[in-house]
Amino acid sequence: MKKFYGGVSIAGLLTLLIFSSCHVKTESSIIQDFFELRIYEFSDESQEAQLDEFLQNAFLPGLKRDGIEDIGVFKFVPELRDSLKQVFVLYPIRSSAHFGRISETLFADSVFRKKAEHFLNAPHDAPPYERLQVVLLKPFKDMPFLRPSSLEGTRDKRVYELRSYESPTESLYRNKVEMFNEGGEIELFEKLGFNAVFYGDVLAGARMPNLMYMTTFRDMETRDSLWNVFFDSPEWKALIDNPYYADNVNKADILLLTPTPYSDY
Repeated sequence: MKKFYGGVSIAGLLTLLIFSSCHVKTESSIIQDFFELRIYEFSDESQEAQLDEFLQNAFLPGLKRDGIEDIGVFKFVPELRDSLKQVFVLYPIRSSAHFGRISETLFADSVFRKKAEHFLNAPHDAPPYERLQVVLLKPFKDMPFLRPSSLEGTRDKRVYELRSYESPTESLYRNKVEMFNEGGEIELFEKLGFNAVFYGDVLAGARMPNLMYMTTFRDMETRDSLWNVFFDSPEWKALIDNPYYADNVNKADILLLTPTPYSDY
């Protein structure tokens, strides 16, 4: 059953994003081909602690030894954490071919194997997590890179909003992607200071056709205020009233997240 929290629809979201990088820079960010987002589901505090230990001390250092930087790790905001037990890990990769070699590279890393030994070899009746979900995304052309949040100061109240929009048909989905790019939705988010981390076209996932994007706010009050400004803006009203963009989303899921202490941003 779908759950609602304060008017926000939260459903089990897709997973896995992938990023690969070229050598062209825009706004100090590297243009990329794909993103990877891993979503680990856990059931209790013991599994959560094992995931934190594995991610902080084995997985993230292993990725960084493989040249992967700007790794974000997120959990639900405290108000939702008791009922929604997931950890989100977002990072870029160098190429689509690199995606298929990540696990192979990690297991060939003796430091990783040593640090992750207890996690990888946990008993079958005491696994360190319930399941791992995966989603593959390609960034939108109007923001072809992963951009770690530029917000400064304490992160304990920071909110990362991960949204998933599904469309009823492939044509309507392309229409919604066009609304973000040519229609100016990304431009409006930039103008209002939504601090987007990425906008991505889901290439493979449990729900298709589908796009996802992530924005960042200093705190929940700032998030609510900026969305009110967005919905009241003449640019958005023009877009939403344009019949050309009608009915291009039939399901929208919203995940409100906060960074872990060991997240890069």
